[in-house]
Amino acid sequence: MVSISQGDSGDLIRRAVAAFNSGDHGQAADLCELGLRQHPGDPALCHLLAAVLFAKNDLPGARARIEASLAARPDNVPALIMACRIARAERRFDAALQQLDRAAKLSSQAEILIERARTLDQAGDASAAGASWTLVLQRDPKFEEAMARLGRLAWQRRAPVEAEGFLERAVAGGGHATAWFDLGLLRQDTRKFGSAAEAYRRVLEMRPDAPEAAVNLGVVLQETGDIHGAMAAYSLAYGLSPSTFGVIAMALASAPSGRLWLDEEALRRLLAGGAPASGAKPLAVDTGR
Repeated sequence: MVSISQGDSGDLIRRAVAAFNSGDHGQAADLCELGLRQHPGDPALCHLLAAVLFAKNDLPGARARIEASLAARPDNVPALIMACRIARAERRFDAALQQLDRAAKLSSQAEILIERARTLDQAGDASAAGASWTLVLQRDPKFEEAMARLGRLAWQRRAPVEAEGFLERAVAGGGHATAWFDLGLLRQDTRKFGSAAEAYRRVLEMRPDAPEAAVNLGVVLQETGDIHGAMAAYSLAYGLSPSTFGVIAMALASAPSGRLWLDEEALRRLLAGGAPASGAKPLAVDTGR
C-alpha cells in the first residue's frame, strides 16, 4: 500500500506515471486512488487511473473513471481517445466512433485517424476500414500498421497481388510478426511455398512461441518435398501446443509428399522427440506421388 503523504496532484501523477511505466500497475493504481481521496474528481487523476485499469483489463472500472474525467473536462482530446479505446475493447463500436467524432472536432491529430481505422477494422466494416487506413497511409506513407491492415483487407477481397504489395512494404523495415504471418498465409495460398517458408521462419524468429507459424512452416516445407524439415517444424509446433496434433496428422496424410501414420501414439512420440517402441507395428506409409 502507498503511505499517505501531503503532496499536490501533480506530484502524485508524476509518481503514478513512473510506477505505471515501470510495470507496477498496482502501485500506480494506489497512487491514483490516494490522489483522488485528496483531490476528488481531479480529471487528470481520473484519466490516469482509467489508463491503469484499462491496462489491467478492468474495463468497467476504466470506463467509470474516464467518464468522470470527461465530465470535468469534456473537450480533452487524449481522454476522448482513451474513452474510444475502452469502448472498442468492450465492443461498443458505435460509442467508440462517437468519442472519435468529438475528438476530431477539436483536433486533427493523426492518432484520431488511426483509432478510427482500428475501430472500423475491429467492427468488421471492411470497406470503411480500408478507406480509413488509406487516409492514415496518405498522411504517413511509412506507417507499417496501415500497410499490414490494407494488405490483409486486400487479401480478404481476393486481390492477392495488391495484398502482397502492401504486406511486403509492411515488413520491408523489419515488420511485426503478424504482418509476416499474413504474408506467409498469402504466399502459401498462392503456392509460393519457398517464400512462404521464409515468412514463417521470420515469425518464429520474432515469436518463438507461435505454434501456428510452426505448423504452417511444416506444411509448406512438406509441399516442397522437404519432409525432414517439415517434421522438425511439426515437432516444434507439437512441443509448443499438443493441440496441433490433429492438424499435423492430417497435413502429413494429405500433402503430395507425406506419410500416412498407422500408429498415432508412435507419431506423438516422434513429434515429442522420442523413439518408437521396440516391436511396434509399421509407423508410416509414404504417400509421395
